Amino acid sequence: MPQLILVVDDEPKVARLARDYLEKNGFRVLIAADGQSALTTARREKPDLIILDLMLPQIDGREVCRILRRESDVPIIMLTALSEEIDQVTGLEIGADDYITKPFSVRTLVARVRALLRRTQGEPKTPSLIRVGGLEIDSEKYSVTFNDAPIKLTPNEFKLLHILASHLGQTLTREQLLDDLHGGSASIDRSVDSHIKNLRKKLETASGQNMIETIYGIGYRFIEK
Repeated sequence: MPQLILVVDDEPKVARLARDYLEKNGFRVLIAADGQSALTTARREKPDLIILDLMLPQIDGREVCRILRRESDVPIIMLTALSEEIDQVTGLEIGADDYITKPFSVRTLVARVRALLRRTQGEPKTPSLIRVGGLEIDSEKYSVTFNDAPIKLTPNEFKLLHILASHLGQTLTREQLLDDLHGGSASIDRSVDSHIKNLRKKLETASGQNMIETIYGIGYRFIEK
């Protein structure tokens, strides 16, 4: 199941922007507009990470962070329009794991979310040998075969295939593929679709099957037929 992010911000436009981009990148998102709602939602839903605005009605972000930290070790990114060093230091001292100042880039926000989740939860282990039907992907030998017949792939095609096959049946966004493939480089961004096209053609030639579905407007999904 996709990881759950709680976005806490009393500015609806900011909260919606963060929610939409996080959902586009494969996360589930809940929104709270004040400190009390944030605490209630966090206790009930147990999010994997919280993006917490500093300036909130009812209970401000500092106090929400203090309370949450007493109750759990959920990763917290403090979101604030204040850029003074003292505010950043205070946020970290009361238990926040990271901070981002407004205005912020949504791509940067997603990258920081992923980085913090990796640090706190660890990278999921991917098996070195993946078998899907007659397809076999061996990351130690760096080889791909179908019914024991080798399929020649470029390094980027191999990486994309390994990423997709490791998430069988799950839709991965272009941003997720970029993040795993080359850290979201803009030059690679323009070539992801081309790599997928070539990879799909090679797999179809070897197996007679279309193993990679395009989910229009979102990304790609590896399937077993």
